[in-house]
Amino acid sequence: MMPFPHQTPRVFNRANVEAINPGQKGCYGLVRREVLCGLVKPDVWVYVGKGDIRERLLAHLSGDNPCITGQAATHYVTALTQNMDQMETDLIWGLMPVCNKKVG
Repeated sequence: MMPFPHQTPRVFNRANVEAINPGQKGCYGLVRREVLCGLVKPDVWVYVGKGDIRERLLAHLSGDNPCITGQAATHYVTALTQNMDQMETDLIWGLMPVCNKKVG
């Protein structure tokens, strides 16, 4: 599996997403981070998608996908790529996010 490039996940909020330059195409992943009794639990992959990253993340923040909203994603990562279809497929198969019911 081709993972996301090494990066610090950013907090999934409107200010951070609006700071992304418009028109950046690629893949993105939404995760939920939880801290329980001071211990950080492993990230839960919520969703992997592709397209105009800023546009898609803003749509998710606006509640376009009930599963993503219900899973309460807290952070996101991105990867700019020309080969979005293949990368998205590889990431979905490798990460098995809870809100991706299908590939593509």
